[in-house]
Amino acid sequence: MPGPSSGRQARRPLSVRATRPAKRRGANSRVRLTVGRLLLVGALLLAGIRLVQVQGFEAAALSLKAEQQRATPQDIPAERGAILDRNGNQLAFSIEARSLYAVPQLMRKNWADDLAKNPKLGSFEDRVKAIAAVFQQVLGTEVNGQKTDEKTIADLLLRDTTYIELVDNVEPEKAAAIRKQFNEIGSEYRAVRVYPNGRLASNIVGAANWRKDMQPAATHGQLGLESSQDNLLAGRNGRRVVDTIQGGDIVIPGPDRDRELEPATPGKSLELTLDIDTQYVVQNMVTDYTAKSGAKSGSAVVLDSKTGEILAMANDQTFDPRDFGKATEDEKRNIAVTSVFEPGSVNKIVTAAGAIEDGLYKPDEVLTVPGSIQVADRRINDAWPHGDTDMTFTGVFAKSSNVGTLMAAQKIGQDKYAELLRKFGLGKRTGSGLTGEEAGLVPPRNQWSGSTFGNLPIGQGLSMTLLQMTGMYQTIANDGLRIPPRIIRAEVDDKGTRKETEKPEGVRVVSPETAKTVRNMFRAVVQDAPGQTGTGRAAALSGYQIAGKTGTAQQIDDTGHYSNSLYWITFAGILPADNPRYVVGIMLDGPTGTQFSASAAPLFHDIASYLSQRFQVPLSAEQSPVVTLTP
Repeated sequence: MPGPSSGRQARRPLSVRATRPAKRRGANSRVRLTVGRLLLVGALLLAGIRLVQVQGFEAAALSLKAEQQRATPQDIPAERGAILDRNGNQLAFSIEARSLYAVPQLMRKNWADDLAKNPKLGSFEDRVKAIAAVFQQVLGTEVNGQKTDEKTIADLLLRDTTYIELVDNVEPEKAAAIRKQFNEIGSEYRAVRVYPNGRLASNIVGAANWRKDMQPAATHGQLGLESSQDNLLAGRNGRRVVDTIQGGDIVIPGPDRDRELEPATPGKSLELTLDIDTQYVVQNMVTDYTAKSGAKSGSAVVLDSKTGEILAMANDQTFDPRDFGKATEDEKRNIAVTSVFEPGSVNKIVTAAGAIEDGLYKPDEVLTVPGSIQVADRRINDAWPHGDTDMTFTGVFAKSSNVGTLMAAQKIGQDKYAELLRKFGLGKRTGSGLTGEEAGLVPPRNQWSGSTFGNLPIGQGLSMTLLQMTGMYQTIANDGLRIPPRIIRAEVDDKGTRKETEKPEGVRVVSPETAKTVRNMFRAVVQDAPGQTGTGRAAALSGYQIAGKTGTAQQIDDTGHYSNSLYWITFAGILPADNPRYVVGIMLDGPTGTQFSASAAPLFHDIASYLSQRFQVPLSAEQSPVVTLTP
């Protein structure tokens, strides 16, 4: 057998195969590439055609649709807080309402689209008639002076307009009943401000109205506490996103068109110091007495003597906040704090307090009072002619002697007197919380002329508000401690949590002993005894000691001089003098021509009589003793 070295060629193992020769791919690759390019060109061509269509033929329509319809963030109005009296009686509060509207052009378009899908739907006019019929069925033919009969609603819906308001201030339940049947009717939140007492305390409470033209649309205060406390009452608005048209101005009606993002926080309510019953009675009394006296205007203030809280503040002219647009400027003003006047003899209490505090006189000390006194270049007379007359120091004020008052003021001295005016709170705002409050005017000490000190002690040459004047007597009633008056007693949140406002800090004006002595002296003003009668006897109230003071101040006439026929008539008094509970201040502007023109004391009597019954004020332990005025 031949060996490996023989000449025959060795055989390849059967398990080993040769590599196949590579196939030629060139033709197929070119085909696929060509097809891909053609498809890409086709896609680009189609995109170009669509782009031309969108940017050319459909550009205007799509642009309008995009502009008209969008998701828009909007405020959710917060519930406005109420305004209450000290006993929780409502002076102002809000109720929910709805404004119903439609978008007629959109309604017609949507109806046409639906009609194309379902030809059996009927005409658009038939749909409008059905909606109008339900409006009249649910709302009747009129809501708050707005017609809601079938014809009126149908005419509105058939208008060729983008937006139409159908009816405002609809009860939420009735609005919901209409919208449940018709998605194309839109509903907007409204808040109606309610003033159940009309004109009562309107100069204080003010007015607020729903303002759609303001941002955010909500109830906005326009006057009084409704305005000055607007932020506290208004609360904090929430946020939502709504589908809108016309640049985000009009919410598209229909379900699921809004999504709440953040809930609103209700506003806080204000509890005032006012007592609604006292306010009602005093307001009627002031209105009646002002008319009977022939005065241009009149006002009265009732303060709690211990706390300075304002229980009543009444003006003869008020307005109805439910018809705020018709109110005159005079009706809107709270003249108890916005009008200043010269107080006249009511201001003499400053001299009495200063002289007693410094120990210059005793109440029964006798002064020889001439009929007139020279002060610088002025000669001041008493209101009645007399020669030298003996008067007790109490009699000087009970008889309202200008001359005797100036004699005592000169002993006090100008610097101390100026300081007393400051301590009594004159010449600056009280900080009561009432809007439009004036500060009054006290001439700066460094600007006093020689005759200035002949005017101030008798209540001329300075001005004050009625609230300031009443506050002077609150000081004497409260044992010489002046408590700045206030109108807001507490804040109440939506859960009923009550937070009392910070009480103002008292100002010590005179000592308790001085205040008590002055109160006792001023009881003689209302004294009625043979030969010993005070100027304010008509203010006396049976069973109670009354301390007070009359005032008559000349007004400046058209020539710039003090008039001999035009006056401010004032009165301030304390009930009761032996255990003070209340202080009443009254001002009449220019009363003339009637038996009620000379004095406001009768009005004080009527107010004090009511207060004693309303608050069951205990009778005085004893009647005021008759004291000597002119020996």
